[in-house]
Amino acid sequence: MIPGDIGRELGLRASGTWRPAPPGVGGAPGTYATSLPFLVARETGETPGDVAAGLAELLRRVAWIGAVSVTGGYLTVTVTGRALAALAVRVPAAGAGCAASDALCGAELAAPAADDLGWAASWDEARQVVAGAVTGRLAEAAGATIKVQSHTERMPPPDQAAPATAVAFAGADAIRYALVRTGPARRGPIDAVRCVQNDFGNPFFAVRYAHADAASVLRWATDLGLDRGRPAEFRPELLTHPGELKLLDDISWLPERTASAARRRRPDAFARYLERLAGAWLDCRESRPALPFGGRAAPGDAAAAAARLWLAAAARTALGTGLGLLGVTAPWRL
Repeated sequence: MIPGDIGRELGLRASGTWRPAPPGVGGAPGTYATSLPFLVARETGETPGDVAAGLAELLRRVAWIGAVSVTGGYLTVTVTGRALAALAVRVPAAGAGCAASDALCGAELAAPAADDLGWAASWDEARQVVAGAVTGRLAEAAGATIKVQSHTERMPPPDQAAPATAVAFAGADAIRYALVRTGPARRGPIDAVRCVQNDFGNPFFAVRYAHADAASVLRWATDLGLDRGRPAEFRPELLTHPGELKLLDDISWLPERTASAARRRRPDAFARYLERLAGAWLDCRESRPALPFGGRAAPGDAAAAAARLWLAAAARTALGTGLGLLGVTAPWRL
């Protein structure tokens, strides 16, 4: 969300050019590096260094940007802590729109009407259908126009087709996640037994568990009478712990990772992003619990608890939106 905000501040569609800044030029949460000056220089005839310097001058005037640096034509931007923490409120307010951008506006993409695995006669076909449908959803979120492909003439596969048998055993969600995660070079069958193992070595379980955990924190808070309060009452200065900043930083990349995966036709990269996001939430929840039974790390007052509950809401929204883009159900209970 924040890389897109920076692009809009510049009046440029800059999505797709942003990368995490390496440690040598910042590398901290809320720091973003871009090759945008090279693209602008190609169109204007200027040098990338001059373009980067001009863009840096514009960005230094923006109140929510803390620092801007130029390295050989590359631009590195660091937002203020308050701007990064504000995502805890902005993401729940955006809902499913938290993954949206205009990165692929004007592009057209063909995608299957659905990714019903019951119609796949082989694992290769199942991978193609799932990857195409997920890429379509990602691209649509990034502003592309989707041309739906109809498969009205397809014949149902034999009852013993491997994908249908695996779905009957493990469920469509588990098999769909495993298919989309394997990547375009992967061949061979999916291990249906592994898909349903409830341990954190199973990415399908880990991501859905993280969403359910964040949802449960909010539900338990309601049962305890704890309230996040109104957005205007949110205090961003209370989210400064490294675990909180890491989670906020990962959430900030959601629209960029959505657009990048669609552009490259690599939905597996988006699945792996969700796995990192899930891990960031679970680590944050352990070190900075929002509920009073979190031991010594529990919040000391109502304002701190409210800030952490906003962060839980942002994690739940981001993870749920990501799972929806993959076509996977996001559970609300552990």
